[in-house]
Amino acid sequence: MPVHFDKQGPVAVLTLDRPDKRNAFDRALTAALDEALNAYEDDPALRVAVLTGGTQFFSAGTDVVAWAGEPTPRGGPYGIAGRRLQKPIIAAVEGIAAGGGFEIALSASMIVASTTASFSLPEVGLGLIAECGGLFRGPRALPLNIARELLLTGAPLGAERAHALGLVNHLTEPGQALTQALALARQIAGRAPLAVRETLAALEALNAEDDARGWALTEHAKTVARQSADAKEGVAAFKARRTPQWQGR
Repeated sequence: MPVHFDKQGPVAVLTLDRPDKRNAFDRALTAALDEALNAYEDDPALRVAVLTGGTQFFSAGTDVVAWAGEPTPRGGPYGIAGRRLQKPIIAAVEGIAAGGGFEIALSASMIVASTTASFSLPEVGLGLIAECGGLFRGPRALPLNIARELLLTGAPLGAERAHALGLVNHLTEPGQALTQALALARQIAGRAPLAVRETLAALEALNAEDDARGWALTEHAKTVARQSADAKEGVAAFKARRTPQWQGR
């Protein structure tokens, strides 16, 4: 299974498992994560979920050879990026969270990361844009100029600086992100479930109008970028492992 679902009392642990592609998303992984998150949301005994990619990497984002499939009805892109969270999800990040991998972490309620983690939105290097929430969630989670730098350069943000900037809730030693995320999840699970649910619903509603505008602006930028000659060149160059020759159109 591309996503392992493990119940630890009131906590669900969802583990991405496509190691040969560094957990890059194809259609099957998107469908599996959507199914796992739906099962988590629909199980009244589960109160918090932890999403991890294992100890080596979180996710390299979209598999640009296979692509990630269509957005799902409940979860949107990757089965999570368009989801209106009903219960908390904590991302436990080791290693790279690149492109869609970072956007998935941004879709979670909180992020726990080890010092090995790095976060990036490298889509401009392919002639594309951050299509799955990074355009508006990045500037919400980070200072605006930092988000601009990530979006316009594709350069990575290390875990220690991400923690100092408030993106990461807890910073751990290598290999300990899941352990810390589970401790945080159990702390939340020990609180009144109705109060947690209503608090999360209010926080989600707080950003609902901004999200709708963000998705509309993203869709416009995505359409323009994907139809460009630079997008075709960027993806082709990436697959061929060569330097792209940009045309600016």
